[in-house]
Amino acid sequence: MAETTNKPKLVGRHKRIAFMKTDETTYTRMTGFTSLGDSKEAKEYSRQYVDEQTERTDVVGYAAGIGYEFDRHTNTPVHTKLATIADDEVVGTDAQVEIVVVDLFESGATDTTAPARLRTYSVIPDSSGDSTDALTYSGDLKAASEITKGTATTTDEWQTVTFAKTPAASA
Repeated sequence: MAETTNKPKLVGRHKRIAFMKTDETTYTRMTGFTSLGDSKEAKEYSRQYVDEQTERTDVVGYAAGIGYEFDRHTNTPVHTKLATIADDEVVGTDAQVEIVVVDLFESGATDTTAPARLRTYSVIPDSSGDSTDALTYSGDLKAASEITKGTATTTDEWQTVTFAKTPAASA
């Protein structure tokens, strides 16, 4: 019997990778993170109509964020940027970063291009130095913009990427 090509496959966490804008044109891979979990925190509108037995709930918005924790490494632009924001207690738009999340497992992904989402986040530092094994930093990245869908392209085996916005569909 021939093997089915549409057989479901478990997606490894390493197939969703993130890149932070570390200078005017470069998105650098976010390496050395022990936690980088996405949280949607949906905002709900619930109500019960007098003529119905069951309550209704709609999602009316999101307070999306990414919890992060990393072991601080030298000569790592992403770590330097986040550590500087935390250590120097940077505020406002100076504490915002652009992140591209790339799904290497999605349909259309190749060795050099993949579907991606770009968003600006505010860095909300929580703590540093909580480990005796390594200097660690943790906190949250809270959404400061809408998602922009597009394509990430690499020329160095996914160490850095460029991002191109998906053109808007014609009406």
